[in-house]
Amino acid sequence: MEMKNIRILVADDEPLARRGVRQLLAPYDGMEVVCECRNGRETLWAIETLSPDLLFLDVQMPEMDGFEVIRATGVTHLPMIVFVTAHDNFAVRAFETHALDYLVKPIHIERFKSTMARVRERLKLRHDAKFAAQLEALLDAQRSARNEGGIGHLILATDSGSLVINTNEIDWIEADDYYSRLHIGAKSYLIRESLSSLESRLSSNLFARIHRSIIIQLAQVREIHRGEDSCEVILHNGRHLPVSRRNRAVLTKRFLNSNRVEGIH
Repeated sequence: MEMKNIRILVADDEPLARRGVRQLLAPYDGMEVVCECRNGRETLWAIETLSPDLLFLDVQMPEMDGFEVIRATGVTHLPMIVFVTAHDNFAVRAFETHALDYLVKPIHIERFKSTMARVRERLKLRHDAKFAAQLEALLDAQRSARNEGGIGHLILATDSGSLVINTNEIDWIEADDYYSRLHIGAKSYLIRESLSSLESRLSSNLFARIHRSIIIQLAQVREIHRGEDSCEVILHNGRHLPVSRRNRAVLTKRFLNSNRVEGIH
C-alpha cells in the first residue's frame, strides 16, 4: 500500500492533542485525516464506519480507554495502531515488550518521524497475522498485570508539573462526568481517565467496583450494612457509600471469611 492513500483516524479527548497530531502529519504527502474522535465510543463507530488505515489511539480516554476499544473491535478488525500515552509507565513497557508503536505526550518531532518510518513499512503488511498476535499479547499482559497487583501509582498532570499518587493511598474513587475523582483522606484529585479504565488497571485483589460510579480500596472498608432493599459500605474514615444490587453478593462473599472489616450486618 502506498503512503499517498493513507486514511487516518485520530482518537484523543484533548483538542490540543488532536491538533498536534494533525500538525505533525502536515509535512507528509497523501495523509488524509478522515475523522477525529473524543472518546472510545466515537472511536468504535469511526473504525467500523470509515475503515481507516491508521489509528492514533490515546490510551486514556473517557467512557472507554484505548485497550477497551481494541477488545470491543477485535484485533483482527483493527487498522494499524500508533498508541499515544501520557507518562504511563505500564503502557510504555508493554508497547516496547510487544514491539508496538507508541508516542509519549508531549510528542517530539524526531520521535514522530521514526514512528512514521516504521508505520510505512508495517502498512505494507497491514493484514500480517503478527500484528494481531502482538495486540493479543498486549491485552493478555494488561490482564495479568491487574491480577498480579495492578499499577502501583497514578500520575496526574497539574499546572506546575506532574503529581505521583501511590494507589495504596486511595480510599475510594468516583466517576466525575467522563473522568474520575480520587479521594485520599480529606483531599480529592481529578484524573483524566474513566472509571472503567482505572478499574482495568488497578489490582482486582486490592480494589473493587461496588457501583457503576464507585470503586473502593478493600482495605479501607470498616463495615458492610445490608438491608432488604439496600446495601452500603462504611469506610474507616466514616464515609458511607452505596453498593449496587449486582455487586452486593460478590462484595459480601469477599469479606465473609475475612477479618478486614468490623462487621457485616
